[in-house]
Amino acid sequence: MQALIRDAPIGQIIRWVTHNRVLQYPEERDDFELPASYVQLKAGQGQRHVPAQPEEPLSAEPEGPATEEVYPDPETVLEKEEELYTAEESESDLEKIQTARTAQTARTQISRVGTRTALQKSISRADLEQQFTLASVERGPSRPIEPEKLDDGTILVDWYTTDDTENPQNWTFGKKAVVLLQILMYTMSVYMGSAIYSPSIPGVMQRFGVSIGSASLGLSMYVLAYGIGPLLFSPLSEIPIIGRNPPYMISYAIFVILLVPTALVDNFAGLIVLRFLQGFFGSPCLATGGATLQDMYSLIKLPYVLSLWAFAATCGPALGPIISGFSVQAENWRWSMWEMLWMNGPVFLSLFFFLPETSSANILLRRAARLRKLTGDDRLKAQSEIDQANLSARDVTVEALWRPFQLVLLDPSIAFTAVYTALVYGIFYSFFEAFPLVYEVMYGFNLGEIGLTFLAVTVGVILSITWYWYYIYFIVEPSIRANGLGSPERRLIPALFVTWFVPAGLFIFGWTSDPDIHWIVSCIGIVITTIGIFLIIQCIFLYLPLSYPQYAASLFAGNDFLRSALAAGAIHFSYPMFHNLGVDRGISLLAGLTIGCSAGVYVLYFFGEKLRAKSRFAAK
Repeated sequence: MQALIRDAPIGQIIRWVTHNRVLQYPEERDDFELPASYVQLKAGQGQRHVPAQPEEPLSAEPEGPATEEVYPDPETVLEKEEELYTAEESESDLEKIQTARTAQTARTQISRVGTRTALQKSISRADLEQQFTLASVERGPSRPIEPEKLDDGTILVDWYTTDDTENPQNWTFGKKAVVLLQILMYTMSVYMGSAIYSPSIPGVMQRFGVSIGSASLGLSMYVLAYGIGPLLFSPLSEIPIIGRNPPYMISYAIFVILLVPTALVDNFAGLIVLRFLQGFFGSPCLATGGATLQDMYSLIKLPYVLSLWAFAATCGPALGPIISGFSVQAENWRWSMWEMLWMNGPVFLSLFFFLPETSSANILLRRAARLRKLTGDDRLKAQSEIDQANLSARDVTVEALWRPFQLVLLDPSIAFTAVYTALVYGIFYSFFEAFPLVYEVMYGFNLGEIGLTFLAVTVGVILSITWYWYYIYFIVEPSIRANGLGSPERRLIPALFVTWFVPAGLFIFGWTSDPDIHWIVSCIGIVITTIGIFLIIQCIFLYLPLSYPQYAASLFAGNDFLRSALAAGAIHFSYPMFHNLGVDRGISLLAGLTIGCSAGVYVLYFFGEKLRAKSRFAAK
């Protein structure tokens, strides 16, 4: 618990106020002993020279269970086996020896980085296969990790042992669960802020005398802004000296403060501007939440926690109208804004007191600074410090503002996945315009009861996660452990089936929305649609980083922006579309577009490898 509070924002403030005399790190205590490997390197003994490079070696692995002492030396053993083969023996046997050499060498790698860095350092398909192989190795006994010494004399500060408790990958289940729960609550609370405004739209129209299209700006600008935010906050969180927590805490503090004037504003333009700023400063949970989970969980276990994160992001907007529907009806339109403050205030305090830094680059950078102060040896540096020294403002700008759009514009596979996820996300937000037309006009529901119909979305997500975890645990994991990662297109197999759920569910919803048909039938259509949307996005979000591991952060930033932009547009075009065409024909139009995208999923599955071969960005 002390380490959790020490690494949280409140702990860092206490350390600063007390000049690091309270909540000390091991290197700051009087009883700290410098690991023997660092003492030897300082004395010039046992040095392991490697060429000085600005990038970390590609041998980083997320789980870090094994060490070179756990297994026999692969070079010695396999070289002796090779000598036993005569010229008459087949080349295939010799190839098996080489394969065994590669596998054995992979098993001896030492943990240094988390999942996110492992993806960024994977340039080729072989690198990515190695990362998954290392992630599946069982943990071995704790062993010291020998720091590397570069040709220029720099000593790379690393984890002290393979089970170093400062490494987020080695945190206990309980500590990881605390961080995971906070990220889920943070994500759900911010995402809820979009649709929680929906029941307030009639009140805004009446108070400010504006049309429904104008009043809907309070929803669309919020959604658009949290698509823009990741373009800034995601690159910031990747800078080692900054880390994850400062973008979280500073932006979230502004977000919570803005909730007060938003609830009190008596000017329509001011309301829309404040809603936009709320979405922008709330976006780091979207920009960096997944990165925080990648810092802690290995490549093998990551799909489980990412699906929980997606659950929070999907159910947040669906639960918003439920929370505000009855209160807005009973009081006034401002209650939805006050409810946002009551939800997000406690979540912010939780993050402030109990959210530790998870970026290994930042943790090792600060450890290196403490070791330099302790020993007076300026040669002690973290790899992230070397990388950061070679990072320019131009590099950050390119990665933030150009790379996400470059990937979409120049790679057809990325463009298709971006368009497809944007379309289904836009359809999801069109429900906030369709539901009142169906359940208020046709079935006579009040605002609170309309909000309850959004529970169909939550039911769909819960069913999706149940099946998805079963599929990952009993089919995907055993396959990876037995046969390796395989092609990225294998991640799309569930999408080949559930892609048809989207148009099927939409047709059911559109054509059973009739006073003569019980309302539960149309809700079943929403459940089916949600299952399709949720699982399609899960498949695509696994496919993309495995196909383009180096550009995973930029891929998600670009995808987030396009999804949010189309969703913001859907909020405005869906209302006149449903009024002019009717809910049945309007929904049918959207369903027809998803049928075309469903065919595209099959094209991506069967021809994705050929497309990647022509791509300048895909791992070869």
